[in-house]
Amino acid sequence: MKPVLAAAAAILSLVAANPAAAALAVGDSAPDFSIDGAQGSTRMTVALAELRQKGPVVIFFFPSAFTDAPECRDFAANIDAFRAAGASVVGISRDSLDTLARFSAEECAAKVPLARADESLVNGFDVNDGAMFNTRTTYVVAPSGKIAFVNDDMDYAGHAKSALAFVQGMAR
Repeated sequence: MKPVLAAAAAILSLVAANPAAAALAVGDSAPDFSIDGAQGSTRMTVALAELRQKGPVVIFFFPSAFTDAPECRDFAANIDAFRAAGASVVGISRDSLDTLARFSAEECAAKVPLARADESLVNGFDVNDGAMFNTRTTYVVAPSGKIAFVNDDMDYAGHAKSALAFVQGMAR
């Protein structure tokens, strides 16, 4: 039994020594991407370069579909205000496309496109939690491709509101 306890302690020390990645900083370049997504039952390609041509892009990374669904509901409830400020919104996780389509329809009223990230994308945005999920991080990417805003609070409450206030300020 002692070897099992020693192995468990070693694993826990490694986990504690490798905390979740820190978010990119304001002013950093956002990694470009073109990934599969869904908005309700509509499948699409979500391409950052195309979205940036329209204005700022709000990207909210979330750990997994059907966890803290109110976050997606908050973005969906404010989608008209985001659009009025000239911003696009997209949620990203590592869930399957089928799961994201169902989550978009059931929890986001099919108002917010959700896209599927691979490990290189979550590493590029510095949101890899090391356990096959993402950290909960919201970015606003300026049309220039630079990170303009970051909220990396693991509590979803306030992500949509703070991102909306920021893009509304950009629009002035």
